[in-house]
Amino acid sequence: MVMKLEISIDQMIDNLLEMAITEDIGPGDITSQCILPEEERCIADFITREDGIMAGGKVVKRLYEKIAPSIKLEQKIADGEPITAGAILATISGSAREILAGERIALNILQRMCGIATLTHKYVKAVNGTKAKIADTRKTVLGWRALDKMAVVMGGGINHRHGLFDILLIKDNHIALAIKECEVASASWAVRTARAQTDLPIGVEVDTIDQLQAVLEEEPDIVLLDNMTPEMLHKVVALTDKICKAEKLRRPLLEASGGITLANVKAIAESGVDRLSVGAITHSVPALDIGLDIE
Repeated sequence: MVMKLEISIDQMIDNLLEMAITEDIGPGDITSQCILPEEERCIADFITREDGIMAGGKVVKRLYEKIAPSIKLEQKIADGEPITAGAILATISGSAREILAGERIALNILQRMCGIATLTHKYVKAVNGTKAKIADTRKTVLGWRALDKMAVVMGGGINHRHGLFDILLIKDNHIALAIKECEVASASWAVRTARAQTDLPIGVEVDTIDQLQAVLEEEPDIVLLDNMTPEMLHKVVALTDKICKAEKLRRPLLEASGGITLANVKAIAESGVDRLSVGAITHSVPALDIGLDIE
């Protein structure tokens, strides 16, 4: 039975922010409480030390609204826009105690989200001139998926499925286990079986040309081409176009995945696939160097 998601993306972000506040601030920032008068006010700037892509400003604004609604945050550079070293990303003003209490959480958000957006943009730029889109994966920090995927979009990429609940993706392990129960289990059988139970998009992983030809007859929405060379991908794209045209089948999205780096992404994109799913843009991203400077 297909279950509906009972929580919105906005609620996921709110839950994450509330968890972060509990984790880092807890009952209060005892250092600031001991050192700074309660009435102390200040103005501070979030400044990037590196070039990149802006992401996370609106999330930081929501963070401070939860910490202290009286704090004012003015975003200077819109999410998704290029930033250069030394640029002021946002200016914040209000209670010094509350601003410092949220500093580390805010910087964690900005540094990671800007890092993801920046790396995603590098991949997007590398495939410029092809039709391929750069997509993310589920290889995200636990609890941070909504922010990670938001940052990918700000970097010019697209989101794959958010979780196991919004797109079916039939992989080799599903089929291997199904064969234990049903001797006729195969990639095409799995697509047909899933289609009878849901109207959600269905993707299926294939490893060989024979598997590809069989699953095309079932008209899946996505065919996942895992760890194929650019040469193999060229053949798959050409064969898919030929079969779908000759047999008047709905052409699926062709998605390359596995082992994609900045060094080979252009060659893979030039094969003619529709998108490339890149785990590195969320699981191996370096944080952008950003600081909070008191004016």
